[in-house]
Amino acid sequence: MRANRGMELPEDFWIPVPLDTNNITSLSPFLVPQDHLGNSATFYAMAGFMFFIFVVGTGINILTIGCTIQYKKLRSHLNYILVNLAVANLLVSVVGSFTACCSFAFRYFIFGALACKIEGFMVTLGGMVSLWSLAVVAFERWLVICKPLGNFIFKPDHAVACCVFTWVFALIASLPPLFGWSRYIPEGLQCSCGPDWYTTNNKYNNESYVIFLFGFCFAVPFTTIIFCYGQLLIVMKMAAKAQAESVSTQKAEKEVTKMVVLMVIGFLVCWLPYASFALWVVNNRGQPFDLRLATIPSCFSKASAVYNPVIYIFFNKQFRSCIMTMLGMGGGGEESSTTQSVTEVSKVGPA
Repeated sequence: MRANRGMELPEDFWIPVPLDTNNITSLSPFLVPQDHLGNSATFYAMAGFMFFIFVVGTGINILTIGCTIQYKKLRSHLNYILVNLAVANLLVSVVGSFTACCSFAFRYFIFGALACKIEGFMVTLGGMVSLWSLAVVAFERWLVICKPLGNFIFKPDHAVACCVFTWVFALIASLPPLFGWSRYIPEGLQCSCGPDWYTTNNKYNNESYVIFLFGFCFAVPFTTIIFCYGQLLIVMKMAAKAQAESVSTQKAEKEVTKMVVLMVIGFLVCWLPYASFALWVVNNRGQPFDLRLATIPSCFSKASAVYNPVIYIFFNKQFRSCIMTMLGMGGGGEESSTTQSVTEVSKVGPA
C-alpha cells in the first residue's frame, strides 16, 4: 500500500491505497467501513482487544486514584507522581481505547473528523504525560537514593512541580497538530487517530514534527530513564556488596534489579514500536507497508494504560496492600514499599 504522492490529499484523512476514481471521499474513514484494509475478523479482534484495555485500564487506574484519596499514608511525594501517571493512563483508556473499540466494531471512525482531532489530541496528551511521568519517577528515585545533591530532600512540593512539568511538556508536544504543525488523522486501520506521519504534505511539515516527537518525547525520556536506573543499580550493588551478610539487603538488591528491568522493558514495549515505525515511515517515503502492522504500535501505546500501573503501582507494597484492603481482600498490615526498602539499604551509598 503506497501513499498517493502528487495527489491532492483531503484535509482530515489520508487514503492509503491507489485510487482509480476522482471521488476520494468514497473511501473516507469517516463515512464507510474500511474493508479494503483488512477483513472483518481483524477489525473485530482489535475491537475486542481495545475493549479489554478500556475495561481493565479504566478499572485499575480509577482504583489507584480512589485508593490514594482514601488512604492518607499513600500521599507521599513518589505516590503523587504515580497518581499523575494513573490520571494520564485513565485519559488514554477512557478516550482512546473506548473510541477505538467502537470504531473497530463498526470498521471505520464513526465519530467524525472533529472527534478524530479531539481523540488524537487527548490520547497524545495522555500518552506524553504518561511517558514523561515515567522519566520523572526514574529521576526522583535517582535523587532520593543516589543522592547526587547531597542531603537534598525531595518534598511534596517538588513532586507537584514535577507533575505540572509533565503536563506542560505534554501540551508542548500535543498542541502543534491543532495549529498547523502536522495534523491529527485516522491511522493504521483508520479506526483511531494520531499525528500524521504518513504523508509528505509540506503544508503541515509532518516530517519535522515526527522528528521533534522522536527526540523530545522519546529519546530524552528514555535516556533519562536509562541513566537514572543505571545509577540506581550501581548504588544497589555497592550496598549489597558492603552488606554482604545482610539477607534483607541482598533481597532488596534483587527486587530492585527485577523492578528496573521490568520498568525499562515496559517503557520499550509501550513506545519503541510507535516511535520506530513513525521514524521508518518518515525516512522511507513511498515504500509499501501493511496498515495492519501500522495499527500494532498504536495499540501497544494504548495498552500502556494497563501495564504501566501493573509495573509501577502493584510493585509498590503500600499501594498493593491498600488496594487489597479496599477490595476487601485483606493485606492491610503491609506498610513498606520496595522503594522505601531500597532507600534504607542505600544509605551505605554516596552521601
